[in-house]
Amino acid sequence: MINVPDRLLCISLIREAVLSGCRLEKACEQLGVSLRTFQRWVRDGEVVRADGRSTTGRPPPRHKLSETERQQILEVANSAEFASLPPSQIVPGLADRGMYLASESSFYRVLRSAAQQHHRGRAREPSPRPVTTHCATAANQVWSWDITWMPAAIKGKYYYWYMVLDVFSRKIGATKCRKRNLPNLLPC
Repeated sequence: MINVPDRLLCISLIREAVLSGCRLEKACEQLGVSLRTFQRWVRDGEVVRADGRSTTGRPPPRHKLSETERQQILEVANSAEFASLPPSQIVPGLADRGMYLASESSFYRVLRSAAQQHHRGRAREPSPRPVTTHCATAANQVWSWDITWMPAAIKGKYYYWYMVLDVFSRKIGATKCRKRNLPNLLPC
């Protein structure tokens, strides 16, 4: 959307270019405005209107949740029974009882607008982890290691496979296979 002062500037520049001998279409093209847009701008003479999309009043959608429905959703979500459950579990729980208040996404939307869309449940909230600071620009700069269980021929028995990996080239640098996990086999 181009605001009114910029439209007036564009119109004056295009008219100046046309008076200097430039074709109207080429002048509009240079400013990135289509010919039809320029014609719409100057249709009413010297009066240039603002873009109607930003000033128009739009009625609310007919299926928008009413304030009482929003309050009912918040009451259900904050009730003792559902206080620790996310909307993805609240909505099916209500559906099992034959109740339908709103869709799952509407529950999320209402909780977010009421600043209640946070970790819900008895489990601990996930803690943010720092971003990895290691950056390999060539081989043999950064190494990583991993321990993997490999099943043995006997059910319930496992071998521990230790692997050291070059982060840059993704080539395996060293491997060891042991019958039991040795905590000091690889330095940390």
